[in-house]
Amino acid sequence: RLESPDEVGVAHFMEHITFKGTKAYPSPRAISEAIEGVGGSFNAATDRESTVYWVRVPAREATRAMDVLGELIVRPILDPDEIEGERSVIIEEIRSYQDDPAEQVQTLFQTALFGDGALGREICGDEAGIRALPESTIREFWQTRYRPSNTVVAVAGDIAHETAVSLASSAFGTGNGTFPGYAAAPALPAGERIRLGKRDTAQAQVVLGLPGLHRDHPDSWILAVLNGVLGDGMSSRLFLSVREERGLAYDISSGLVDYSDAGAVEVSAGVDPGSLKQAVAAILAELVRLRDEPVPADELEKAKRYLMGGLELRMDESRHVA
Repeated sequence: RLESPDEVGVAHFMEHITFKGTKAYPSPRAISEAIEGVGGSFNAATDRESTVYWVRVPAREATRAMDVLGELIVRPILDPDEIEGERSVIIEEIRSYQDDPAEQVQTLFQTALFGDGALGREICGDEAGIRALPESTIREFWQTRYRPSNTVVAVAGDIAHETAVSLASSAFGTGNGTFPGYAAAPALPAGERIRLGKRDTAQAQVVLGLPGLHRDHPDSWILAVLNGVLGDGMSSRLFLSVREERGLAYDISSGLVDYSDAGAVEVSAGVDPGSLKQAVAAILAELVRLRDEPVPADELEKAKRYLMGGLELRMDESRHVA
């Protein structure tokens, strides 16, 4: 969301290029060996509102983990040859999404609901934009956005808080950066209400959605429970009705999208093209039912137990806790 229209794709590009070498780890091999050499794992991901780098190592290697994170964020080399070489890698990633109907329909849905601004456009950008993205734009994005004062560090494991703070201070240092705010989310839906992508495939992918709640909305937990009733899991209404009873879809689920100032509820399904109208009608019927009829007490309790149990199990994973 901090990208200007002529910077589309730069945040994702920046995430890629940091792994090509840093001051202390000057090559991709040196970076990977630093973590995998002690049995750890690491990766990164770019979303529309944040880029996340993560490292998971045995607790005794916490210093090394924090050092690698600090290197990736505040001391990347940004070698011009590596930048040029990475363009083709990112273009292949874009093509892989375009070749996957389940991914492509999500892009169509985002644009239909959020419009053609930062929340609606593809995170990776497009081929033409990546080929033309100036090296200077990538460097400027790093210099202004990748600052210690703009970084959140979370640590979960057998490590004292004071130790974690000390390691972060050593790895990241301090320093302010000036970066622009982002435009507020538009009134939703902001794009064309119906978007269609034609593909020569045996199955049709459909996403149907509506505006939801922003991330810190006081009713967000209520919506999470309602989503559990609607389409989260194999005992949800959509799964039992659309798949098990009617046989209209193999894959069907609902989910929530939550940004800082906007959100969405979406239903995704893979259906036979000949059954698309019936499937959409069945999905709409379940949405109307959820809107108009109170959820029975036993079904509500079941959804709560499902969500609570899943949360408990995820709390066994240090990465999820972090």
